[in-house]
Parts: sequence; C-alpha cells; structure tokens
Amino acid sequence: MSYIIRRAIFYLIAAWASITLNFFLPRMMPGDPGSVLLAKLRGQGDIRPETIEAMMKAYGVSDDPLIVQYFGYMRNILRGEFGVSTSWFPAAVSEVIRTGLIWTIILMGTALLISFGIGSVLGVIGAWKRGSWMDNVTPPVFVFLGSLPYFWIAPLLLFAFAFHFNWFPARHAYNTDLSPNFSWSFISSVIGHMILPVISIVIVSIGGWLLGMRNTMIAILSEDYVTMAEAKGLGSRRVMFGYGARNAMLPTLTSFGMSLGFILSGSLFTEMVFAYPGLGYLLISSVRNLDYPLMQGLFMMITFAVLIANFIIDILYVRLDPRIREG
Repeated sequence: MSYIIRRAIFYLIAAWASITLNFFLPRMMPGDPGSVLLAKLRGQGDIRPETIEAMMKAYGVSDDPLIVQYFGYMRNILRGEFGVSTSWFPAAVSEVIRTGLIWTIILMGTALLISFGIGSVLGVIGAWKRGSWMDNVTPPVFVFLGSLPYFWIAPLLLFAFAFHFNWFPARHAYNTDLSPNFSWSFISSVIGHMILPVISIVIVSIGGWLLGMRNTMIAILSEDYVTMAEAKGLGSRRVMFGYGARNAMLPTLTSFGMSLGFILSGSLFTEMVFAYPGLGYLLISSVRNLDYPLMQGLFMMITFAVLIANFIIDILYVRLDPRIREG
C-alpha cells in the first residue's frame, strides 16, 4: 500500500507540472489568438469596438497578466471547464474533443491491440524456438518494415488499395451518406474505412513489440525456475506461457502503458493522410489556428491519459511481481 501511495503522490506532482507547462508553452509560441481573431473580425467589414470586445470576451481572450490567467486556468480545470474553442466557436472545448475522441480510440486502440498481441506472441514463440526458420525470418522482416518511413507507407497503401484497386475507402471514418447508429450498414462502413489506417500503423509498430518480447523472453528462459519447471516434466506450452511469457511481460507492460496513454493523441500523420476525424487531426488544426483552449484541452487529455495508464501499470506490477511490494 505504501508503494502505491508514493506512486500516487508522484503522479499528482507530475499532473500539476504538466498542467503548468500546458498553460505556458502555447503562450510562448509566436503570435496570439487575439490577433488572429481581430484579423478575422476586421475582414468581415466595419464592426463596432464594443462588439469586438464582447467577441473577445466570449472567445476567452484576455489581456490580464499571465499569472492571473494561470490561476484562473487552474480554477477552471478544477471545475472541469476548459473554455471555448476559438476555431470552432461557439462550441466548448469539451464538445469539440468529444467529436474526435471516439474515432481516435477506435482506430488507435484497434491498431495497438493487434500490433501488441501479434508482436508479443511472435516474440514469445521466436524466443522459445530460437534458431528455427520462424525466429530467423520474422524479426528481420518486421524490423525492416518498421524502419520504412511512416510518411511513405500510409500514402502508398492509400494509392494502391484505395485509388488504384478501389478496394477500400480513401477518406473519413464512414460513408458520408450514413448517420452514426448501431446498424450493420454503419458498423461495416466504419470497419471498412478503418482497415487501411490500422494496417499502416500495425506495419510500423509490430516489429518493436516482437523484438522487445523476444529479447526479454530469451533472458527469462535462462532463469533457474524455468529450468526447474522443465525438469519437473511440465508441458512446453505451460512452461513457455506460464513461466516464461508471464515474467517477460513485465517490461513490456510499461511500454504498453505508455502506448495506451498516447492512444488519445492519435497518430497525427495517419489521421491527416486518411482524413480520419480523430484527435490528431484536431490537434493539428488547433496549432494552425492558434486555438489555445483546444490545444490545452488536447494536451491535457494526452498527459492525463499517459499518467493514469502508467499508474494502472504500476498497480499491476505490484500484483504480478511481489518483490515490488517488499520494496
């Protein structure tokens, strides 16, 4: 319990530091949202000064000192208020984020689970059957695929299978003539639009999971308790997964926790190439439009997701490795 309390305090301090950086970093960028807003308003013709002042207030643009804005920002965070998006006005930041959150979770969650599952299983089997044709072929192949430039693989898949062969849709998350519902036509459309983006992510990420699991598994298989399990005559599958893979999973869980947290950031390039309406696309849009509230909301979600995922992994470590409790 003391270990978990110490880790909880650490993550609370990290969360405060992240919120502070999340506030100040966007304001260190050149330009400001007020100037962008004024340019847009003046481009619409003659507008009275009081109208401009009211619009600036509605957008949340303030001339107060940074320290005053900072404490106001902290109060709003504690109340669960993230402001109004300047590029999606009058929508609140929470509403804008909600529109892309579900699509990012579906896309990145599916890709992560597939790449982690396949890569880990291949790594375990490759380490168990070291020197076999599978162990000699799969790691180099997937490492080579993972080394290919990501900005080359995604457009290549898009050109080949969407434009040339016309096997898959080229853009968006579902057919635009459908409305979101639980019908099979909509679900099948979502699956069809998701195949190419998922494949492009899995291709470049599966090699890392495979190598990480394989290398850890090889070290675990040399431990005395594995040798003892084999000497007792236990089945190879039980030794491989029950004694080897279970302990080899511990280092991999940390990487999985980090990846799980970064699901919310989406894969920026994937969502841009396939025009997928996720959080990655919103993040690029917010940076281009100097939308501070939306930028801060997205960065905070990503940071909190990483911290929460790693805190959960720390708790799982205590369960899987009793030695941690003793420390």
